[in-house]
Amino acid sequence: MSLQLHRPNAQGGLEPHPPEGDDWRRRLREPRWGASLPGRRLPPLTNPEVNPTPTWVAVAFWLALAVLTFVLLVAGYGSGFWH
Repeated sequence: MSLQLHRPNAQGGLEPHPPEGDDWRRRLREPRWGASLPGRRLPPLTNPEVNPTPTWVAVAFWLALAVLTFVLLVAGYGSGFWH
């Protein structure tokens, strides 16, 4: 038994539910896929939860992390902490 062919009923059980006879090509022509929009393209989607990090900030972060790691290693070996 798969949940694709059986749906919950009001009594808490499952009842057979045959698959819909939709044509997959017709579903691809729906407006939500952009076929009926101007230019037949979807509008650009934005992600309101994430603001992209500027490239220079990302490069500066990784360079600072590399320099800090190098300084820690040199200081550790120079002081004899790691031998």
